[in-house]
Amino acid sequence: MSEQPQAAQTEASGLTDKRSGKPDRADKRSRRTRRMMRSSLTLGLLMAVGGAMLWGMNGTLSKYLMSHYGVTPLWFSCVRQLCAGMLFLACAAWRTPRSLKGVVSSPREMLRMLWLALFCVLFVQVGYLEAIDWTNSATATVLQSVNILIVLVYVCIRSRKAPRRRDAIGAVLALIGVYLLATQGDPTRLALPWQGLAWGLGEAVATAGMAILPLRDIAKWGNFTVNAVTFLMSGVVLLAVAPPWRGMPALDATGGVLVALSVVFGTFAAFGLFLKGVSVIGSVRGAMVGTIEPVTAAVTSAVCLGTSFTGMDLAGFAAIITMVFLTA
Repeated sequence: MSEQPQAAQTEASGLTDKRSGKPDRADKRSRRTRRMMRSSLTLGLLMAVGGAMLWGMNGTLSKYLMSHYGVTPLWFSCVRQLCAGMLFLACAAWRTPRSLKGVVSSPREMLRMLWLALFCVLFVQVGYLEAIDWTNSATATVLQSVNILIVLVYVCIRSRKAPRRRDAIGAVLALIGVYLLATQGDPTRLALPWQGLAWGLGEAVATAGMAILPLRDIAKWGNFTVNAVTFLMSGVVLLAVAPPWRGMPALDATGGVLVALSVVFGTFAAFGLFLKGVSVIGSVRGAMVGTIEPVTAAVTSAVCLGTSFTGMDLAGFAAIITMVFLTA
């Protein structure tokens, strides 16, 4: 009879151990999940930063090609989008062939991709190059950074929440920054060409759209597939407007290498990294991270092209970049 209580005691002890072990296993799973999420966010952040930096350097490279080789924005946009689209297509056919087939075989999805191609890819590419052509790479990318305000307005409307006080201060700073860049502090004159200002602010709208609109499609079909279809669609549209065999710039070996670098690193790698990173970290963080682009563009433009900036330019840059950190 003494064995039965002993067995019962042992069994009860075993149950207690099991029960006490459950929270431990749950805690381990929870910690492992948190580590995986942190690793994923870190990787997404690094990808978005890498893409934004490549964009900034590509802006300076584009300005050099337009200044020294007579490359036009439309010609350059067409070549970059068609070539980068083919690279994305090869990657999609290799990595996500089912997704590629699913998009191409669905008229509804192709119609949506056409919308993304025209509004996001086409206008971002052409608008950015036009803004660079009329101003410089640093000014164009700083004007583009106003996109974070558009993203914030979208988020506030969608979530039905009023903006924070710091967001309102950031909006004022953004307006001050654009004002200083456009007028150099003198309201009676426009320091920037109005074409450059218009292209830069229009491109900010398109960049905001790019940080919001393709995310659902990337999550569904994959980064390579979405970029492949939208880039090729955008390139075909430009092909009809500005075929690259017309107005071909006189490129020597160096010019050809620079165009290739712009296609592979400044377009294919930059878009692929940034959009994949934003799909992980979210639109608002993506817009914030994107502000490393004007910093990169300003540094490379000053170092490589000898671009000089006035005190008002630097004050405008500072106001817009401060806006980004306030609204983050």
